Amino acid sequence: MAKPYDLVVIGTGTAAMVAAMKTHAAGWHVAVIDCRPFGGTCALRGCDPKKMLIGGVEATDHIRRMQSKGVSGNVTIDWPQLMAFKRSFTDPVPANHEQRYREKGIDTFHGQARFTGPNAIEIGEDRLDAKHVVIASGAEPVKLHIPGEEHLVTNEDFLALPALPRRIVLVGGGYIAAEFSHIAVRAGAQVTILQHGARLLNGFDPDLVGWLMQAFDTIGVNVQLETTVTAIDKTDTGYRVRSTSHGETTTIDADLVVHAAGRAPALESLDLEAAGIANDHGRLILNEYLQSVSNPAVFAAGDAAQAGPPLTPVSSHDAHVVIANLLKGNHRQPDYRGVPSVVFTIPPMATVGLSEAKAREQGLKFKIKSQKASGWFTARQAAEPVYGFKVLVDEASDRILGAHLVGPHAEEVINLFALAIRHDLTAADLKNTIFAYPTGASDIGYMV
Repeated sequence: MAKPYDLVVIGTGTAAMVAAMKTHAAGWHVAVIDCRPFGGTCALRGCDPKKMLIGGVEATDHIRRMQSKGVSGNVTIDWPQLMAFKRSFTDPVPANHEQRYREKGIDTFHGQARFTGPNAIEIGEDRLDAKHVVIASGAEPVKLHIPGEEHLVTNEDFLALPALPRRIVLVGGGYIAAEFSHIAVRAGAQVTILQHGARLLNGFDPDLVGWLMQAFDTIGVNVQLETTVTAIDKTDTGYRVRSTSHGETTTIDADLVVHAAGRAPALESLDLEAAGIANDHGRLILNEYLQSVSNPAVFAAGDAAQAGPPLTPVSSHDAHVVIANLLKGNHRQPDYRGVPSVVFTIPPMATVGLSEAKAREQGLKFKIKSQKASGWFTARQAAEPVYGFKVLVDEASDRILGAHLVGPHAEEVINLFALAIRHDLTAADLKNTIFAYPTGASDIGYMV
């Protein structure tokens, strides 16, 4: 006999938590399902544990930069202790999430969810009948379709390593490759990045990426661009990664090979066809309300929806949109204006709004203020030579169109530009704001 629910949520990450809690508070009978420990990618396998590790390597890097500037002595990373520090945050998450659901009277199910009809879901021997479904199953590494792909480890595996291998190869050139390389090298590993494209971090301004490459060079990350991995072989001592670049074949030996070549919505195991849920090459086809165009009972949020940037705050935003539409009918659409994104390298790089290329494609008339500002106080105080910015301001309205930062405090200062974009503040508004000094924000008046 199927168990009836007003809402079934597939996933237990950020979007799922918002959706379940908000509908339960409105009096709905709700269930959540996850085939993995409760908590989702960000809390368990992504943003948060990564940042816990970065806290340690940032400390060692600051000491390195301050050598001969009043600081002496060497500090090294104790990887097992750093991992224990990370687990002090991640280990309690699943039980805490389940307890929150139980306290609210939300039913929890462990196992792989699979649609058996437009409103029917199966988890093992359990059958659920749902008036509505929210797919918030997150994302997973894309398939590379190369021999030896099974030897790749994921971001989750890397973030749970009991010991750090000596030789690490990262396949891909996005967030995972950039961030993990900065962690691993500073913890003592030899790291190579094999990137198919002509540069790393395609979602960021190319000029600032160029400036950031100085940091990769300084710490000794071996970045090989325009390089396509063709196979991964198991050897007696580890792995051999085969690749081609400009017609030449090369190999590199490694103790660990990490998948850093992108992620896609985790939908393959759901059997979408059984529920009549339209998709295009593994991406849900949704209307402007984040609702399936072919099955009106189904909505999606976060990385599974892939409507906005694949970021945790976007997942939460999507969930609020979905719940508003479920509770009061379709009336709310997601608003992705001014969503900032940060790559937590050392130093970090951040972006919000339009890139220079996108602004030109749209035919906008704008002013650019850009500078590599290694001589500014913010950079010199931190002994960090990589510091710069590019800010786009609309000529007619004086509004901020886009901001791109690299260097100390970029991950925080970008939020002020995000605020300006989302709430239509002008460059003059930012210039006239009195920020605490000396801080990263106090540079803003010189950036616009």
